[in-house]
Amino acid sequence: MYSHEIDYIIHGDDMQVVSVELDPGETVIAEAGSMNWMDSDIRFEAKMGDGSQLKSGILGKLLNVGKRVLTGESLFLTHFTNIGHGKKEVSFAAPYPGSIIPLDLKHIGGAIYCQKEAFLCAAKGTEVSIAFTKRLGSGFFGGEGFILQKLRGDGMAFLHAGGTIVEKNLDNETIYVDTGCIVGFSKGIEYSVERSGNLKSMFFGGEGLFLATLKGTGKVYLQSLPFSRLADRILQLAPKPSSV
Repeated sequence: MYSHEIDYIIHGDDMQVVSVELDPGETVIAEAGSMNWMDSDIRFEAKMGDGSQLKSGILGKLLNVGKRVLTGESLFLTHFTNIGHGKKEVSFAAPYPGSIIPLDLKHIGGAIYCQKEAFLCAAKGTEVSIAFTKRLGSGFFGGEGFILQKLRGDGMAFLHAGGTIVEKNLDNETIYVDTGCIVGFSKGIEYSVERSGNLKSMFFGGEGLFLATLKGTGKVYLQSLPFSRLADRILQLAPKPSSV
């Protein structure tokens, strides 16, 4: 199934919004609650699934929905369709400050793996599924990186991340990353989790017990301020309730 061809504009610098322009009959899919504003001829409908698996049948749809429930994601994706006669606009932003990464999936091998909270919206025809990391160690120690979303298609998709976004192109190289700082990576990149140095470094180095390893050839997108790290710091500095 081919993705709809959509145009877009990204507004802002540090707290960004993406406005998607739809021709008549075009549709963009998004996580529930991410829409900011839309024109009057945009119709929206919550559906179970991304609309890319029309032949999967009810069993296939229920299986995909079950995966989303297990990972804490919403049961539904919202489909926004232009039912008017001219070009219409609908805009999206994540619920916390950050930047938006526009991705043309056909230029990065047709797929990308991303943190499950990173997906914002995509052209209809993009398959949005849940991907579990293969290695058992990743499951126990990978933190945010254990459960990933896989976006597959040939159109535009948009990810959201916190802080500064860094794009790296690996050429048969390896980098070590805090699991929360990974936004996504393309096919050709192998993900695993390894112990961070010796025991002294693990317990007193302040970088956590384990680090994610990204190895191979492809694109990697990193964020400087994952929301989990920001939330932890806020909780640390929040006034403690008085016991008096």
